[in-house]
Amino acid sequence: MTEPSFTVGIEEEYLLVDKSTRDLCQSVPKTLIDECVAALPEGQVTPEFLQAQIEIGTRKCDNIKQAAKEVAQLRRVVAETAGRHGLAPIAASTHPFAAWDVQQHTDKERYNILARDMQGVARRLVICGMHVHVGLDDDELRCDLMGQITYFLPHLLALSTSSPFWRGQESGLKSYRIAVFDELPRTGLPESFDSYGEFKRHIDVLIAAGVIEDASKLWWDVRPSQRFPTLELRIPDVCTRLEDGITVAALYLCLLRMLYRLKRSNQRWRRYGLMLVQENRWRAQRYGVDEGLIDFGKGVIVPYPDLLEEILDLVREDALALDCLEEVERAREIIQRKTSAHRQLALYHRALDQGASKEDALKSVVDFLMEETVAGL
Repeated sequence: MTEPSFTVGIEEEYLLVDKSTRDLCQSVPKTLIDECVAALPEGQVTPEFLQAQIEIGTRKCDNIKQAAKEVAQLRRVVAETAGRHGLAPIAASTHPFAAWDVQQHTDKERYNILARDMQGVARRLVICGMHVHVGLDDDELRCDLMGQITYFLPHLLALSTSSPFWRGQESGLKSYRIAVFDELPRTGLPESFDSYGEFKRHIDVLIAAGVIEDASKLWWDVRPSQRFPTLELRIPDVCTRLEDGITVAALYLCLLRMLYRLKRSNQRWRRYGLMLVQENRWRAQRYGVDEGLIDFGKGVIVPYPDLLEEILDLVREDALALDCLEEVERAREIIQRKTSAHRQLALYHRALDQGASKEDALKSVVDFLMEETVAGL
């Protein structure tokens, strides 16, 4: 077998907030997008579904370190440009108190169709995510590894959580974004296919029926990309700290290489029923790294730090081969420092304990997110 390229591309979505009110801006000045586009290579900054969102995407990168440098530059340009307009990006998958029903979607054909077809479900999409593309040139390999990597999706989600609030309320979830996104059709864990041909036949049924135009309308947690020869990870929240997002991307990359090594040796990761993986997905969505995930082989809930150590052992060889051991092992720091969701909640309750009003406590969370989004750039 010819080893895949294992190239990396990262996309992040940000919410744009008014620095004075800390609320979402109602519309992004067109000059902001124009200025970002002028400062960066073509296609690296684009509008998103809502006018209060902006999306960045790296070029195809040879390794994680190159991708990290590009994401840092993109965050920096967006932050500096937005600042000249009295705005700031926050890398969080929900805004602490914004109301979804006053947001306007971007006037673009793709988004107009989405708004028309999905109606109220689409209007609630005041959420942001992170997507990681890993280069797997062979269609059959992409389809095979998609079925195997599904087991690890909850583990990656748990490390990324950044959406504990919704409309000024504690949601009780570390990733409320998942709850909102799951209202759309064709979301969640991917189907399992025995071949790329089987996958394609299923997609063709939906296309022939006029339900979707192409496979880009599959919004699974991981999917074969329609645009690139990559397997695209879509389950993570967007990480507030840049290095946390890079760690999640590096872990995903190394897990795919580990699964490829198994395949090369005529082995594979055991597939478990989606109902079991879904239970871990819910636990990651609800608790993040706090309450552990189910080890299906043992039939017990295992603390997340223990599961992480097992994963780090599994992919150490791959992290060394792909020169991202430091980035992968930084996952331990996320456990110690906690994810953005945990830190948002801690700051919010600390402000309340110190006598702040609920409104001011939520605004202090937005201030934290503005600072953390550009920390270390």
